[in-house]
Order: sequence, then structure tokens, then C-alpha cells
Amino acid sequence: MPAERNYITVVGSSNTDLVLECERLPAPGETVMGNELRQYNGGKGANQAVAAARAISDPAIKVAFVGAYGNDDFGRNARRNLRNEGIDVRHFRCVPSTTSGVALILIGGKKRENMIAVSQSANNTVSERNIQSAKVLFKKSKVILCQLEIPIEAVMETARLAAHCGAQFILNPAPARPLPRELYPLIDVLTPNKTEALLLAGASNVRQAARRLLSWGCRGVAITLSEKGVLLYDREGFRHIAAPRVKPKDTVGAGDCFNGWLAAGLAEGNSFDEAAARAVRAAALSVTRGGAQTGLPTHDEVKVLS
Repeated sequence: MPAERNYITVVGSSNTDLVLECERLPAPGETVMGNELRQYNGGKGANQAVAAARAISDPAIKVAFVGAYGNDDFGRNARRNLRNEGIDVRHFRCVPSTTSGVALILIGGKKRENMIAVSQSANNTVSERNIQSAKVLFKKSKVILCQLEIPIEAVMETARLAAHCGAQFILNPAPARPLPRELYPLIDVLTPNKTEALLLAGASNVRQAARRLLSWGCRGVAITLSEKGVLLYDREGFRHIAAPRVKPKDTVGAGDCFNGWLAAGLAEGNSFDEAAARAVRAAALSVTRGGAQTGLPTHDEVKVLS
């Protein structure tokens, strides 16, 4: 791979996850007792950057993270953790006047489903100017991956700059929100889960949603279906990739695992289907472990699962 195209750049959020496991998730207004509170590094952007870094088999490919953190222990620990994963954090900037992102997570029920609330934080300060300042990085990137835990203006600028620099742009539309229609033609791969796909498209089923999203301009759709795998749709039509059967322990970060591995697969030259199939296997393995980042598998672990 040419040196000028040897990066996967992830633009997005960094949070500290405060996780409480319960026998079941509470109903509105209900209090339930949980286990001991646990703390993990998280945030959709940071999770996906770590997932991509662990997925890479080609040592020539590097991962970079673009985002913001506050001048506090949460943020400093998040930056140190990304560096320890071998991720380029030169554009992960400190914003002294804000706090770092925190996510409160409840996990419960037989399927170990989760409820998540995320605080206002430095993530909300990521701006178009910050994206432009990383232009030199975008020029070296083969794949650029983004989510929606940063302002939509920054997401739009990321998509525009990715197109300008000739990088493949993946958007994980989470947490779900309506998107500007002009964003869709800038998306190479859109990766909603089932709920997000139906909301974005205003559709009654996932196939209808996929068709509508593609008609709006994006070139490929990968709708993740939890334990059922992923539904792919592009000009070649529909394909379903089943997930391995596993016993879930913690589903937090499974979607982020899928996205990071998909980005890594595409950056390494795999086809859409090949990259998605490997990403499904990685996501399945991730839910058998605890923690959004600590549970992310390595390339060698997923290779054994194949």
C-alpha cells in the first residue's frame, strides 16, 4: 500500500464508561439493585479506533484518532490508553474549559442488553475547524470512520474532507438522529443497527430501509442485526451474513467492534463482504467479554474463530 494511504482515521467521541450490571434493566421510575460499579475506557469513536488497531494484520497500516477530551483524569487516562494501543493521538486535543465524556451504562436481562446515557462534554466541542486542522492526516488515510457522538457540523465536514482527499468514508449513525440529506451522497458505507436504519429511513422493515438509504446516495449499507449478524446492500443486491452463536456477557461496544473491524478490513484491501464477515465474527467474540474496549478481540483471536 502506498505510504500516503496507510492510515485509518477515526473521528469521534471518547468517554469513560461507568458500568453497572443488574439482574434486569429497570422500568421508568423503578430502582433496581446492581453489582459493583466498574469503570472502562469507552466512547464510540475511541472504541472503534481501538477495534481497528487490534484488527490490523498489516503493520504498514496505522490508526489515528481525531477528537477532544477535558483536562481531567478521565481524559488523560483515555489519551494514554489510546497511545498504548499504538493509535496516533496528535489530533486528540485537550479542551481545558470542559469535562471529558462520561457514559452511564446499565446491563441486564438474559440477553445482557444495555441502556446508555452520555454526558455533555469535550466531545461536543469538536468543530469543523478541528476537522480541517487534521487535513494532512486525511490525505494519508485510506478509510475514514465517523459516528454521531460529536456535532453534526463536524460529521459533515469529515465527510466532505474525506471525499476531497479521496478516502473511503464510513458513517456509523449512532446515536440515531435525522441526517441532512446532502450527507448521504458522501457516504461509502452506512452502518446502522436495525433500530437506527428504520428511524433514518422511516421504513417498516430493514430491506425497505436499506433500499431507501441507498436511493438517497450512499454506496453501501451494512445493517447490524445483533445475534443475527448483518444485512449488506449495495448495487449487487442483498446479502446476509450470519453471526456465530455465542453466550453473551456484555453487548456494550459490539457495534463499535463491527465498525472498527469493517474499516480495517476495507483498508487492508478486502471486499465489502469479506470485511463485513470478519467484522461479524469479531463482534460476536466481543460480547462474550466485559468492557467496551477491554472486550475487543485481536486479529489472531478472530483468525482462530474463522
